Amino acid sequence: MLGQMNEEHTRIDDFDMKILSAMQQDANLSQRDLAEKIGLSQNACWRRLQRLHSIGLIKGAHCDIDLQALGFDLTVFVMIRTRHHSKEWSEGFRAHVEGLPEVIDFYRIGGDWDYLIKVITKGMSGYDAFYQKLITNFDLATVTGFFSMEAIINNRPADLRKLTSKAPGSTRPKPTLTRDRL
Repeated sequence: MLGQMNEEHTRIDDFDMKILSAMQQDANLSQRDLAEKIGLSQNACWRRLQRLHSIGLIKGAHCDIDLQALGFDLTVFVMIRTRHHSKEWSEGFRAHVEGLPEVIDFYRIGGDWDYLIKVITKGMSGYDAFYQKLITNFDLATVTGFFSMEAIINNRPADLRKLTSKAPGSTRPKPTLTRDRL
């Protein structure tokens, strides 16, 4: 994403990183609270937020919901191996999986498996109903489910400061940190 933007838009400084980190932790922060937390005026904070949205670094705000409280007590990681790798088949399978409401994450992966799907359901019977919908009209070589017993880390915000700093011995470039007039 950042590699596709021009340099004007990729200048991310300490204030931008603070905004991104704070928004990951709590997207419900008022503009006033966010500005106070990162040490900017409300207007400067608002302009930076607008810029971060416009360049696609902030893609919306989300709310964490206790799915177990709603009865979705089973999380399954479904691994899929297929015999088909054509663009047409993949697009059809993608559309099929996107239409299954139990799917909360969906990845095409490398290695021995082709796809990884994270599913939430109401118990084993809910998973079986999902499984039947998943395999309908699709020739899948192997489908297996791994059942989560406990979520140890779930939806943890990325530690942007540590991820973007250059670690000793690392060749990963540090992002351009500048102070612009915002």
